[in-house]
Amino acid sequence: MKKIGILGGMSATSTQIYYRTLHSLTQAELGGLHSPNLLIRSVDFAPLAQHMDDGNWTAIGECLREEVQTLVAGGAELIVLATNTMHKLKDQIMQGLDLPFIHIADATATAVLSAGLKRPAFFATKFTMQETFYLDILRRNGLEPIVPVADQQDVINDIIFQELCKNIATPESETAYLEILSSLQAQGADSVILGCTEVCLLLNAQNAGIPVFDTTFIHCQAALRAALD
Repeated sequence: MKKIGILGGMSATSTQIYYRTLHSLTQAELGGLHSPNLLIRSVDFAPLAQHMDDGNWTAIGECLREEVQTLVAGGAELIVLATNTMHKLKDQIMQGLDLPFIHIADATATAVLSAGLKRPAFFATKFTMQETFYLDILRRNGLEPIVPVADQQDVINDIIFQELCKNIATPESETAYLEILSSLQAQGADSVILGCTEVCLLLNAQNAGIPVFDTTFIHCQAALRAALD
């Protein structure tokens, strides 16, 4: 198995999910005492979150480009960025590196298309919902993502940063997410993409009522396939 380099900590909650999921998938695939071959660099999210609020994406990109070098120095053979939003900076982060990068949006688009679906509701941070770096990949693959309106985006984003990133999941927030999802279904959504790595703490196949595409799980599947290839 190739050594998977995970750049995480954004948030630490989602990185823990990546770790657990990759272990579960490896056990299912290989059995026995097998576990994934991982390097994890977990950064402090607080200063990066402040840069996000300030719109200073260049500073974030510079920080993460330096951090990915520690994974390369440790022998990582492929890179997984354990956050949807920071894929906005993929080119800056991977500049000068000739190493496979497992892109979460590409993997997600493939999963939705393989299920024969086309119009996924899209839950993510406001940065991912408002910009095109992620949605364009979905659209180039023939999907028609349905994005929440501005006030719904505020609700989704506030819950992510105030609760989910701190590993807090409340019934009230679950209800709020389900109400937004219901409104998107009324607009024709045939599925839902959990386009933030923590949203799986609130939405899942049991409560959504439509097919759920958990980007964290999908990303881990794609990483393990690449590592075993």
